[in-house]
Amino acid sequence: MQPHEYMEDREMLKMIEESVADSAPAGSSALAARGITKAFPGVLANDRIDFDVVPGEVHALLGENGSGKTTLCKILTGLYRPDAGLVLVDGQPVHFRSPAEAYAAGIFMVHQHFSLVGPLTVAENVVLGWTREGGFRFNRADVEDQVAAVAERLEMHVDPRAQISRLSVGERQRVEILKALYRGARTLILDEPTTVLTPQEADQLFISLRRMADAGESVVFISHKLDEVSALCDRVTVLRQGRTSGSADLREERVDARGLARLMVGRDIHFERRSRLAAAGEGAAVLEMSGVSAVDEDGSRVLTDIELSIGAGEILGLAGVAGNGQLALAEVITGVRPSASGDIALDGEPIPSGDVRAAVDRGIAYVPEDRMGTGLAPGLSVADNIALKAFRRPEYGRGPFLSRPRIEERTNVLITEFDVKGTVDTLARQLSGGNAQRVVLAREISSQPRLLVVATPTRGLDVSAMETIRGLLIDAADAGVAILLISEDLGEILDLADRVAVICAGRIQGVLDAEEADVEEIGLLMMGGSVERAEGTADAVD
Repeated sequence: MQPHEYMEDREMLKMIEESVADSAPAGSSALAARGITKAFPGVLANDRIDFDVVPGEVHALLGENGSGKTTLCKILTGLYRPDAGLVLVDGQPVHFRSPAEAYAAGIFMVHQHFSLVGPLTVAENVVLGWTREGGFRFNRADVEDQVAAVAERLEMHVDPRAQISRLSVGERQRVEILKALYRGARTLILDEPTTVLTPQEADQLFISLRRMADAGESVVFISHKLDEVSALCDRVTVLRQGRTSGSADLREERVDARGLARLMVGRDIHFERRSRLAAAGEGAAVLEMSGVSAVDEDGSRVLTDIELSIGAGEILGLAGVAGNGQLALAEVITGVRPSASGDIALDGEPIPSGDVRAAVDRGIAYVPEDRMGTGLAPGLSVADNIALKAFRRPEYGRGPFLSRPRIEERTNVLITEFDVKGTVDTLARQLSGGNAQRVVLAREISSQPRLLVVATPTRGLDVSAMETIRGLLIDAADAGVAILLISEDLGEILDLADRVAVICAGRIQGVLDAEEADVEEIGLLMMGGSVERAEGTADAVD
C-alpha cells in the first residue's frame, strides 16, 4: 500500500480499528500494539504492526534503522498518536494524548541521551517535576530512603545523595531507571542501553533487568547488540520495513545472534573477523606518539603522557568509557586540537601541533564520531561532500580549480565502490546513518591515507550497515593503511583490532594483544584498574 493510498482510505482504517478492538486479548499483555499504523508525508512508518510484552518478561524489539521501531515506541509512550490500530494496557484500549498519560499508565522509556540535571543529587532528579504526594514540596530524607529501597531491590548501587555530575555513565543510567520505577513504571522501554557501558556495568544492568522481570514488571529491550539479546531476553519481535516480520520465544527456540540478524534483514549477516597481523605493531611504525598531553579550553588536563604506535596495515583499537579522552586523542592526532607537550610523528617525521592542513597533507584521514555534524556538511550534496578535502587532488581538477564533471565522475565511482544508496546530487541530510557513514569513509579512504583515525564507526547503525562498514575498514588495513579504531563496542574492537589500547581519565592504562584479551580484563582497565598482562601497567590486579 502506498502512503497516499493509505491516507485516503479512512473507511478501511475504521474497519481495521474495529477488527482490532474485537480481537483484543483480555488482560494477558502488560502493553500491546494491535494493527498500529502511522504515516508521514511520503512514508508509511508503521504498517499494521502487532506487538506485545507480558508481565515478568524482557522482550527484545529489533529491526534495521528505518524499520519503524522509533515510531512505534513514540506511539506506545504518547509522543505520537496512531492513525489506525490500538494500544492496550493490561488488555484495555488506551488513547494516550501525551507522555504524561503514558506515565500515569506505568509506561516509561529511557532514551540513549539522559535527561538528568548535573548539579542536583540522585534523589532530587528522581522527584524533579513530580512527587508521590503531589505539589512542590518533598521530604528529602523520605525520598532518599525510598530511592535507596528501590535500588537495593534491583541491586542498583547508587547513592541517593550523590551529585549527578560526579557519577559514571553507568550510574547515571541507573538513576534514569530508578526515576521511572519510583514514579510507578510497570513497563520500561530501554533504547540501546549498553552503548556506553563497560562490560561490568552491562552485566550489572542485566541483573537489575532480570530482577525487574522477576518482580512482575515488563522490559522492552531495543539493541543492535544481538549477542546481548540472545543472552538476556525471553522473547523477540522483529520489525522490517514498518511491519512485524517475525517473532521468537528465546526460552524455547535456539536462536543465536546470526539467526536474529537473519530475521532482521532477511539474509545471513557475516561480521568479518580480522586476520591478525603476524607481528602486530612490530613493523615500521606509521604513527608514533611520545609523552603527548593536552588540555581543554578551561585548562583542565584531558590527555596525560600518551605513548602509542601503530604500524602499517595494523588496526589499533582504543577502548574506554565515553568521555575519557578518546575524542581529545583523535583531535590531537588529526590537528584539530593542539597538544600541550610531547611529540607526534608520521613515518618518522614530526607533525606540527594543531595544524589540520599539515595533517591532511601528510596523509592523515579522520572519520569523526559525529558523522553528520562534523564529518559532513548536511546542506551539501554527496558530490560536494566528497570534494570537501579535494584541494590539490589531480583527479578533481588542475591547480586550485576543481572540475565539476570530474568530481561527479569520481563520486559515481565511489558511490558504487562503497555501496552508497544515493546519487551525486543527494543532500547529505537526506542520507540514512549508514549511507552517511559510507560517504565519509569513501572520502577519507579514497584519499589513500597513511593513517586513518575512525571514531565509533558503527554507532547507531543496523547490522547490515555494520557489516559493510567493518568490511571497508578491514579492506583499508589489508591495503596497508594504519588505523586507529575508537569504539565503545568491545566486540567490534576484538573482532577487528590487532592490539587494544585502553584509555581511562586521559591515560593509557595498558595495551593488550587482541587475540589474548578478553572483555573482563579490558573492562577492568576501562575503570582504572590494571592487569598483569597489559603492557606498561602494574603487576597487581586492582
